[in-house]
Parts: sequence; structure tokens; C-alpha cells
Amino acid sequence: MKATTALLSLAHLASAHYTFRTVEFDGQPTSEWGIIRKTANFETAGPIEDVTSEQLTCYELNPGSHGAGVLNVQAGAAVSFTSSPAIFHPGPSLAYLAKVPAGTSVSDWDGKGAVWFKIWQDEAIITSSGISWPSLQSPTIDFDLPECLDNGEYLLRVEHIGLHTTLEPQFYLSCAQINVSGGSGSYSPAGLLSFPGAYSMNDSGLKANLYWPIPTEYIAPGGPVGSC
Repeated sequence: MKATTALLSLAHLASAHYTFRTVEFDGQPTSEWGIIRKTANFETAGPIEDVTSEQLTCYELNPGSHGAGVLNVQAGAAVSFTSSPAIFHPGPSLAYLAKVPAGTSVSDWDGKGAVWFKIWQDEAIITSSGISWPSLQSPTIDFDLPECLDNGEYLLRVEHIGLHTTLEPQFYLSCAQINVSGGSGSYSPAGLLSFPGAYSMNDSGLKANLYWPIPTEYIAPGGPVGSC
């Protein structure tokens, strides 16, 4: 009986974890890991739990051997990353871009250094009964690319941060490889970030206690979203 209970508990923990392995642009699907760099948790769906981990860049299974295609997309496209399974934990969802340096291909680039900028985050919903996020229990993370991006190749990093255990954030993420066209080139990032490096356990958005007392505000890590 104890063994059965332990197995059920492990199964529940596994089901509480998730990956982002497919993405749609303007309703057009891509194949599993087709343009997304295969993540190290592709079998376990387990999170990164160290805020200083080198895997926070793209959580790649084989760094340096990216093994993903590149998709041509329009600036302003509607993006939908599928969570497999649905997002189970409370916490923010975020999206970042990093523009590939001139003379380099996105397929060969590691995304290291202060090159990332935040383009979207879902905002916390705070009521007298608690705090939640729109992405909780959602099978997708949905947002739009800015219409004013520079044209060119980018890494697109999607992330969900599980905050269900106080002071023990869990990071679920992946990176897609895209080539943007049709942008006006006027996007103004709020700041350039590195992964790792963008987050610290001193960030209020990572050490927040979601349960009691109920937070009166929530500020996601990674700074503000840029603007056109």
C-alpha cells in the first residue's frame, strides 16, 4: 500500500511539470521541436530550480548543437506556445527576444550575454481571496510580437515561473528560432538582460509568499516590458 501511495505521489509530481515544445504563429502550427530548441527536460518535464544555472538561457538538451529550424514570421504576429501538459502552478508567464548579431546565424548562436529584452508578461490578478495569473491551468501561453521590431533573426524565449513553494521558484522555458520581417524598427527595449544574470533570489517576484498575508502587489522579475 505504501509503495502504491509513493508511486501515485510521484506520478502527481510529474504531471505537475510541463514543457513548451510546439508553437503557433498567426494560427499556423509548427511541428514538435521543429523550430524550438529541444530542452533538457523533454522526458521529465522537470524545471530549473537554480536561479544562477547556465541552463536558464534556453534549457537546451545539447547546447551548441541546436537542431531546430528557423521560421519566417511577421512582426506583430500572434504567438501561442503550447504547454504540455497545461500550466499547473501559480506564477507569471513571460516572453523575451534576443536579436542575433550581424554575421551570425540564429542556428549557431548561444544567446549568451546581455542581449535579451522583455516583450510581454501576464499580469497578476489580486483579489481579497488571493493572487493568481491568467496562465494558470491554461494549455497555452499567448501574446503578440511587437509590430515595431527590427527585421532579422531572433531567439524567442518563453517562460513560466512556478511560485507555489515560497523561496523555491521553478523555471519552465524554451526558445524558438525565428526570422522577423515587416517590422518598423522602432522598438525600444526597457533594458538588455542576460540569462543567467537577469534574476536574483533577492527579486521580490521570486521570493513572494503567495498565500499569507495575501500580496497587495506583484512585480515580475526581469524588469518592465519595452515599447514601440
